Amino acid sequence: MSITREEVLKMAQLARLEFSEEELDGFTAQFQGILDYIEQLRQVDVEGVEPTSHVSLPADFDPRMYREDEPRESLSVEEALGGAPDPASGHFRVPKVL
Repeated sequence: MSITREEVLKMAQLARLEFSEEELDGFTAQFQGILDYIEQLRQVDVEGVEPTSHVSLPADFDPRMYREDEPRESLSVEEALGGAPDPASGHFRVPKVL
């Protein structure tokens, strides 16, 4: 599988990203490298290998270490805002970013 510069340009446009010609060439090469690597992975014989949900779990992982997801009482608004540097009207006030 290969990817063209035009396909990368289309993805950039859909994501509303703008790149220089040099960056576009660089990303095209990087995407192609990723696709080449995926193709290599497809060649690997995984017959008999059990699927995993997480590759970095330790060998001694104990699934019981996580508590059951049960609803419980949460903090009151006053408790939640207790450590906020600038609470306002029952909300966290944050700096404007846009």
